[in-house]
Amino acid sequence: MIIFWILAAGLIGLAFLFVVMPLLRPTPEQHEPAQDALNLEVFRQRLQELDADLESGYLDRARYDAARHDLERDLLHDVDGSQPVDAHGASRFGRWTLALLLALALPGTATLLYLQLGEPTVIERMELAARGLPAEDQGADQSMEVLVQRLAKRLEDNPDDVEGWLMMGRTYFALKRPEDGLEAVASAYRLAPERLDVMLAYAEAIAANRPDRSLEGKPAELVRAALELDPQNVNARWLAGLMAFQHGQFQAAAVAWQKILDEFEPGSQEAAELQEMVDEARRRAGIAAAKAATEEPVAVPVEGSSDESTEAVGAERIEVSVSLDPALAAEVAAEDTVFVFARATSGPAMPLAAQRLQAGSLPATLALDDSMAMAPGMRLSAHAEIQVTARISRSGEAAPQPGDLEGQSETIDTRETTATAVVIDRALP
Repeated sequence: MIIFWILAAGLIGLAFLFVVMPLLRPTPEQHEPAQDALNLEVFRQRLQELDADLESGYLDRARYDAARHDLERDLLHDVDGSQPVDAHGASRFGRWTLALLLALALPGTATLLYLQLGEPTVIERMELAARGLPAEDQGADQSMEVLVQRLAKRLEDNPDDVEGWLMMGRTYFALKRPEDGLEAVASAYRLAPERLDVMLAYAEAIAANRPDRSLEGKPAELVRAALELDPQNVNARWLAGLMAFQHGQFQAAAVAWQKILDEFEPGSQEAAELQEMVDEARRRAGIAAAKAATEEPVAVPVEGSSDESTEAVGAERIEVSVSLDPALAAEVAAEDTVFVFARATSGPAMPLAAQRLQAGSLPATLALDDSMAMAPGMRLSAHAEIQVTARISRSGEAAPQPGDLEGQSETIDTRETTATAVVIDRALP
């Protein structure tokens, strides 16, 4: 607390300098003699100008007399020394009085306001944390409870606030009240079941209320749906790896998490924690080497299917030429993201393979193959008839948005052809 009061005193002193000291400075009116001299000099110059105008005939006598009368009247008004002395004395007395009152009121008012509205014990808690000592949790819990009460009032007034329900759910989980957290997140899901972040939050909330934290059933459906909306979403891919891990598919889980790990900043806390999970998955899979099999697909378990049980009926690789209709070129920026993905014409809507590039690289030819599979059993070669879609996303999100530009290929039978073309030629409504 000593540190706090030292800092507080320093800040009050600084405020004192900014507020009080300007009141003690002499005002311009205290330099009256210099101002009088300046006024007299201006009067003389203007009088000389009037005399010159009279001699030259520019002014007649009547106009000259009127102008000189105005000059003399203005001079008498500006150089009237009978009142400023008292005014200046009164002004100085008033300023000193105000400065004294502020010097007394400023520290006291600031201290009272802080004691009423501030957090006087925060410095003490920070000192305890710096020493590695356990700070009291009661204050934090009370703050969280206050937050819950405020959120409850806010949601009572606005029950359609999706963000508020999500925040309420996270707060309940932080307070170790998972049942209440699930109820809050479920409210958000009822309001916005199509939102990717809400879907994943609901999946995690359901699993958190199960003794084994299983993602079976509804959570698995939500994760798969999220991957269909955005195959690159990190949270969805992490949950996909966790689903594989829970199914005993440890190698697939290691590969899924390793791909996410490659996108993290090396040395960060998140990278370190995920690396532990990757190592554990590899250990359980019996992988001794540090290198994961990067060709393995990202794992989203599909009941009743596996890589081994899915027979290849189509091509393992196709080439796709992607171009943009010239009529839409003015609507596209070079840095806009282009998603290219293949889907089976019958069966799940999840992409079989996908690639991402920038609009500035169009037209372009790229390859889609089995190594880009989103789930076991969902390989390109497992389906004969497919359709390729290319979409330009201004937001950078894979989920389609109004105004995104899109094009689709004709349905192709990969047993007969391994090449197709897509022209991006329309805007999504």
